[in-house]
Amino acid sequence: MKRLWCILPLLGISPAQGLEVDVRLKLFATGSALPSHDIQRQLDDSPIYDMNADMRLMFRHDVGSVTLLMDHSTTLISGDSFAFSNAPGSTLDQTPTDDERRIMDLTWNIEDGTRHRSFHRLDRLAIQYRKGDWGVTVGRQAVSWGNGFVFQPMDLFNPFAPTTVDRDYKAGDDLVLIERLFADGSDLQLLGVGRRDADEEVTGQAGSLAAKWHGFLGEGELELLAARHVSDEVYGVGLRFPLGGALLRSDVIATRLRDGTWEISGLLNLDYSFALGDHATYVFGEYFHNGFGVDKLPTNPLLLPSALTDRIGRGELFNLMKDYFALGANIQWHPLWTQTLVVIGNLHDGSSLIQTTINYEQGDHQRLQFGAVLPFGRAGDEFGGVPLLGEQITAGGATRGYLRWVYYF
Repeated sequence: MKRLWCILPLLGISPAQGLEVDVRLKLFATGSALPSHDIQRQLDDSPIYDMNADMRLMFRHDVGSVTLLMDHSTTLISGDSFAFSNAPGSTLDQTPTDDERRIMDLTWNIEDGTRHRSFHRLDRLAIQYRKGDWGVTVGRQAVSWGNGFVFQPMDLFNPFAPTTVDRDYKAGDDLVLIERLFADGSDLQLLGVGRRDADEEVTGQAGSLAAKWHGFLGEGELELLAARHVSDEVYGVGLRFPLGGALLRSDVIATRLRDGTWEISGLLNLDYSFALGDHATYVFGEYFHNGFGVDKLPTNPLLLPSALTDRIGRGELFNLMKDYFALGANIQWHPLWTQTLVVIGNLHDGSSLIQTTINYEQGDHQRLQFGAVLPFGRAGDEFGGVPLLGEQITAGGATRGYLRWVYYF
C-alpha cells in the first residue's frame, strides 16, 4: 500500500481530495482428483489442493470530463499446482500474474517459494476523457468485443476461458481507445494495444491496431471489425437479432496469416429467458468453430500447428480442436440462491465436461460460490486428458471442486 499511495502525488492527486475507493476481497480454492495418466499425478500425487487469495483496491477520481482509474491487487497463489500449468480449456481462475508482454511492468513480487508466490500489481492505470459524443482512454484498461457466451473468437484481448469462474474483472492491457457516438445510435471504436515481443522489445509486430463499428440493421444490431493483430490481418462481422422471445447472436472472424493463408472462426448462439414455475430461468446454446484447431490431437503437443499454439500461448484460445457446442442454464431457486449449469462438448473426439455452480448472494456486498467440473472422456481426448506422450502421459481431465468467496466494501 505504501508504494500505491506514493504514486498518487505524482499524478497530482492527494488522498484528501475525496477519491472514490472500493475494495474487493476474494478467496478461491480448488480440490482436484487427477486421472492416473496425468503428468502431475505421476510426478506428485492426487488429489491436489490449490488456493488464490486476492485484495483488489479500486480508485476512481473525477475532475470534470477526466477520470483517473487505478486498480491495485495484492495476490497470494499457493498449492500443489504452483509449478504446473493448467491444460488448455481447464482454467478456473485467470488472475494475471505478470506483465511480461505488456508495455508497462506494473507487477512487483513480495515473496515466492516452491509452492507459493505473493505479489502486487496495477491491473488498471488509465486516464479517461469523456465529453459529448467523444471518449478517449489512455493507459491500462480492459476491452471486450464479441457475442460469445462460452467461446470468444472476436475478443482478441485477454478473453475468458470457457470454464473461468471469476469473471468480475478482465485483465487489462496497455492501450489507447478512442470512442465516437453518432446521432443514429451507432458508434465507432479505434483501438491500439501495445505489447512486447518474445525478446521483451516493444514492436508494432507484437501489438494490435483495430477498428470496430457498431450499428443497427432493422430490429437487429451489426458489428464490423478490422484489425492488424500481431502481424495478422483480422476481419470480423457480428450480428445480434431478436428471434421471437429469444436473441440470436453470431460472430464470424477471418484471419489472414503472415504466409497469406486464411483461417475462418465463428460462433452462433441463442438464448432465452422464461419462468419455470416460480423460478426465473435462462438457457442458451452455442456452437463454436475454431479455424486454428485440429481434427485429431497429435500424440505430442509439439506437433500442433504453430498458429494454434501461438494463440494459446498469448491467451487468445483455450481449445485445441475445431468444433464445439455448449449448452447452459441459470435457475433462480430462491431470491438468494441461483444455480448455473454448462455442458461443453468436443464434436470431434466426443469428450465433454459439465460445470455447475451454486451462487449464494446475501446482498450486493458478498457472494459465495461453490461448484464442480466433471470431465467425460478417454485418455488422449481433449477433455479426458490432452496427450503429452501418447495416452500414457496426459495433462488435464481432472475432476474438480471449487469454492469462491467475494466480499465488497
